[in-house]
Amino acid sequence: MPQNSPFSPQRFSVAPMLDWTDRHCRHFHRLMTGQTLLYTEMVTTGAIIHGKGDYLGFGEEEHPVSLQLGGSNPADLAHCAKLAEARGYDEINLNVGCPSDRVQNGMFGACLMGQASLVADCIKAMRDVVSIPVTVKTRIGIDDQDSYEFLCDFIHQVSEHGGCDTFIIHARKAWLSGLSPKENREIPPLDYPRVYQLKRDFPHLTMAINGGIKTLEEAKTHLQFMDGVMVGREAYQNPGMLLNVDRELFGSEAPIKTGPDIIRALYPYIEAELSKGTYLGHISRHILGLFQGVPGARQFRRHLSENAHKAGAGIDVVEQALSMVNQPQEAVAQA
Repeated sequence: MPQNSPFSPQRFSVAPMLDWTDRHCRHFHRLMTGQTLLYTEMVTTGAIIHGKGDYLGFGEEEHPVSLQLGGSNPADLAHCAKLAEARGYDEINLNVGCPSDRVQNGMFGACLMGQASLVADCIKAMRDVVSIPVTVKTRIGIDDQDSYEFLCDFIHQVSEHGGCDTFIIHARKAWLSGLSPKENREIPPLDYPRVYQLKRDFPHLTMAINGGIKTLEEAKTHLQFMDGVMVGREAYQNPGMLLNVDRELFGSEAPIKTGPDIIRALYPYIEAELSKGTYLGHISRHILGLFQGVPGARQFRRHLSENAHKAGAGIDVVEQALSMVNQPQEAVAQA
């Protein structure tokens, strides 16, 4: 983990995003920021306990890294949390925010907001068996249960009875029916003032805000009211924003790297993965947005998109794509 920072990693994090924040993505993001807390995609307890694959794998260079769990059975969650701690994760996070039908049918995600006592039991069960932090990512409400009193009651129960002292609050409510997961990230209005008020009313708890945050300047504004900021889609679609995080938000004096620096720093990882049979496209899809706003970015994306999935595609495909970007070098860091 990064040393010598006066700030908690929770100060800035990249959200858990299904099909996006896999280990390849996290390795790439870590090359740009040493301080940011990175999250896995949500992994269900069922997948970990009954699945045939290794759902807990991550690289040592990813620290600090948090495992987001999906589930609502306290014993299963405790079992998975123990496994995760043994593997070296820095934090366990319980998903109480995802509104998809599949998640509801599994009795986890945002629907758990309506069962605060169960969430408290889940958190307590995990905290009883691990020494690493156990946190909750949630919404500000669900369906018609969207009063401020409902939100405060949820936070009170989970913190007092579950022992949770860190919450990441997505500043939108979730509609459990009628909206797709994508629509649930866009249609319910953002209510930042409500989240700020929550922090004022629970000053002893660590709280980070999530939802609609697109720039580090916006993050700085939120940090005047909150302990942390979590950025989701913007960090994925415009990863160049991460190049400035350590300096701007964590006070690091390390020199800012450029986009080409990051791409070339990724080569050893790509080569190691290719030698294990990983397709280039599984890694390169995460870097497509790096040069947003830089001349040649479109050609860079197109070359990778058209060639990275071809049999035998390797570093040369990435290097050719990189040659199409016309950097003034510092432009990428500012993008």
